[in-house]
Amino acid sequence: MRFAHDTEQALQCAVVLVNSAEPPDSLTTVEELDDFYTGSGYTGRRDRTRAELDAVRATRPRLRELLTADRDGAVEMVNDMLADAQAVPRLVRHDESDWHVHAIDYQRPLATRIVVETAMAMIDVIRADEMSRLNLCADDACDGVVLDLSRNRSKRFCSVTCGNRHAVTAYRQRQRAE
Repeated sequence: MRFAHDTEQALQCAVVLVNSAEPPDSLTTVEELDDFYTGSGYTGRRDRTRAELDAVRATRPRLRELLTADRDGAVEMVNDMLADAQAVPRLVRHDESDWHVHAIDYQRPLATRIVVETAMAMIDVIRADEMSRLNLCADDACDGVVLDLSRNRSKRFCSVTCGNRHAVTAYRQRQRAE
């Protein structure tokens, strides 16, 4: 299943944001938020303040709950998120992007835009019955979220670090068994 570019981008950014809370927390400064924003593809207002950072950090538990929910639970959360933000979907074209859907004004706070963009992306996931694309990391030492957009649904780890840690552990166990 291939999702629209903006859907994939919003899902990837939500996963990065949620996983930034995994120890060690990688979203603790305004500069780290700047890096996240630059790599995210989000557009619109940026305050570049500690308050904005705190608001974005505060979205992580809610987004994690959404990304790890079952389908029916995700529907309820998406509806609540869109209603809370008074989202009004509309077609927009900006920068190098062709027509796509935004559901919130670009001048609203970044944290609100992140929640709404994630909720809009989850609409596509839910409608396509593709909740299995979202899982928890297969590394027992990690609680990260995994977004698997591969054709064969083979992605198991949230990061290369977790995949390597798992491989090293398996290797050492094989060595001990011999």
